[in-house]
Amino acid sequence: MSVGKRLNPSGKIVWFYQFDAAGSTRQKRIRIREFGFPTKQSAVEAERVRRIEEQKKYDIIQSGGPVIEIPETLNGLLGEFFREHAEQKLASKTTERYREQAAYLSPELRALPFAKITALHLSREWTRLLKSGGHTRASEERGPSQPRPLSEKTVRNIAGVISSAYSRAIRWGLATINPVTKSEPPIPKKSKKLAFTVEEHDALLASKRGPWWLAAFTHVTAAIGARRGEVLALRWPDYDPAGRITIARSLSQTKKEVVKNGEVQRVAILEFKGTKQERPHTVSITEETMAVLEAHRQQQMEFRKQYGTAYDPDGYNLIFANPDGSPLKPDSVSSTGSRLCRKMQMPRGASLHTLRHTHATHMLSGGVPINVVSERLGHSSTRVTADIYAHVIRGADDDALLSLEEFKRKAREKTAAAVPDRIQ
Repeated sequence: MSVGKRLNPSGKIVWFYQFDAAGSTRQKRIRIREFGFPTKQSAVEAERVRRIEEQKKYDIIQSGGPVIEIPETLNGLLGEFFREHAEQKLASKTTERYREQAAYLSPELRALPFAKITALHLSREWTRLLKSGGHTRASEERGPSQPRPLSEKTVRNIAGVISSAYSRAIRWGLATINPVTKSEPPIPKKSKKLAFTVEEHDALLASKRGPWWLAAFTHVTAAIGARRGEVLALRWPDYDPAGRITIARSLSQTKKEVVKNGEVQRVAILEFKGTKQERPHTVSITEETMAVLEAHRQQQMEFRKQYGTAYDPDGYNLIFANPDGSPLKPDSVSSTGSRLCRKMQMPRGASLHTLRHTHATHMLSGGVPINVVSERLGHSSTRVTADIYAHVIRGADDDALLSLEEFKRKAREKTAAAVPDRIQ
C-alpha cells in the first residue's frame, strides 16, 4: 500500500495514497493520488476501494466494451460530485472545504454502494462523528493523535456535503432518494458572536505591534466591517477621498497538492473573485479612517520607490500588500491577527474577524436601522443580519422599551404641570 502522511501548515497530520493505475508501464505511467484523509486506516481503505474501481475500468477497456464511468460507492459519488460539480461551478475555497469535510467520513461508509445507504447508516455516522470523528494533533509531548469529538456545526456541514452529492446524483439519474433528508444530523446551538468592548476595540486599534500594514488593516476592517478577503482585495481606485470605499471583490486562498522530488507539498493559490453576494456595495468612512489610509499610502510609496519597476509587476494596485506590491496571503493575515489578539490579552477566541462582529454589534446597539447595517456588512438580506445578531436586537428592543416609558413619564409630568391642581 502506497500510503503516506504529511503535516499541514496548521500542524494537522493528514494521510494520502498514491499508486500506479492498472496498465501503467515505464513508458506510460499513470499515477492515482488522493489526499486529505484524517487517519492511516481511512487512507488505506480508500486506496483499496479506488484500486478496485480502477481495475474495473481497465478490464472494460481491455475487453473492448464501452467505457462508461458510473460511480457505485459513496466514495465514487463524492469524487464525481467534486469533479463534475464543485470544481466546475463552485468557488475553489468552497470545494477545498467540502473535500476537507468529506474526509472525516468513515472508510466503511465511503465503501458502501451509495444506492444502498439508508438514513440509519447516516444517523449512526453522525453519532460516531460527534463522539470521535476528529483527531488530536500529534506531538512529542502528547504522543500519537487520539480520537476527539467533532462539533455539531462541523457534523452538520459534513451532512450538507453528502446531501449535495445525493441531490446531484438524483439530477444525474443515478439515485431516486436523498437519505440525508431522512437522517438526523445535529442542529448546532446558536452562539452569541464575540464582540469587543469599546475599550478593547480602541486598544487593539491603537496597537503598533506586528507588520507595517497591520495597524492600518485593523483600523479599516473595524471601520467598514468587511470580511478579511474583501479588505485584502481593496485597490486604491476603490477608495474615494471624499469618504467612500467600494467593496467589489474578494481575495481567497486555497491549497494545491504538488509533488516535487518525490515529496508531496502544498502550495498556496491566491484568487481574486466577486464578493460573497456577487454585487459591489459602497460604504462611508470617517475622516479618521481617511487619515489612516493616507498615512498608509505614504508608507507604501516608500516601498514603491525602493522596488522601482519591480514593484507590483502584475498591476494589482492593492491598498494592503507585501512590500513588493504582491497580495498578502489571507491565512497568514488571520494568523497574524490572532497572535496580536493573544498578545494583547483579548477575550479567548478573538481574531480579526471579531472586528466585523464588533462593527455590526456597536452599530445595532447605537440604534442604526438593521437594513443599513445589513447593507454595510454585505449580507444578502436583513433576515441574515437579524439571525446572526438576534441577541443585540433583543438588547436594543429592551432599550427602546425603556425609552418609550421615559417618554411617557415626561409627557405625563408635562401635562400635570400644565393643569392647575383641582380644589378638593
